[in-house]
Amino acid sequence: MKKILLAVTCAAVFAGAPAFALAQTAAPSTQGSEQERAAVKELMDAMDVRKMMTASFNEMEKALPQMMRAQVTAVINADPTASDEKKKAALEKIEQVLPGAAEAVNRMFRDPALIDEMMAEIGPLYARNYSVAELKQLSAFYRTPLGQKMLALSPRLAAESMAVGQKIVAPRLNGLMLEVMQNAQAK
Repeated sequence: MKKILLAVTCAAVFAGAPAFALAQTAAPSTQGSEQERAAVKELMDAMDVRKMMTASFNEMEKALPQMMRAQVTAVINADPTASDEKKKAALEKIEQVLPGAAEAVNRMFRDPALIDEMMAEIGPLYARNYSVAELKQLSAFYRTPLGQKMLALSPRLAAESMAVGQKIVAPRLNGLMLEVMQNAQAK
C-alpha cells in the first residue's frame, strides 16, 4: 500500500510541475522601484495573467488523472520484483485511489490563493530580468492581435506540450520512480 501511495504522490507531483512552470509567466512585483512595479503590473494586465493561469490549471485538471494513471501504471508494470498477480492487484488499487488523489491535486489548482501567491512571488523575476522599457515593449506586444492570439493559445499549447513531455520524459521518470520506491522499501 505504501508503494502505491508513493507512486500516486510522485505521479501527482511530476504531473503538476509543468503547470507551475507555465504559471511562471508573470505577476505583479512587490519589490523594486515604483516604475518597475508599474511596468510589471502593466505587463500582467496586458497578459491577463490570472485568466491565463486559471485556464492553464483547468487544462491540467482535465489531463491530470490520465497522466497520473499512465505514470503509476508504468511504474507498477516495470517492477521486476512483483508477480503478475501483485501487479494486477496494485493496478486495481490505483483505480480506487486515483480519483481521490487527482481531486486533491485539482482542489489545490482551483484555490484562488494559489494564483495570488504565485503572482506575488513571480513578479520580481520579471523586474530583475527585464528593464522597464522592455516590460513596456512586452506589454505593447501582448496588446496586439498576435500577442492576444499567443495568450489565447497558451493554455492549449501548454497542455499539448505537457503531453509531448510526458511521452518523452515518462519512460525515464518511470525508471527513476521505480528506483526511489525500491530504495524506500529497502529502508
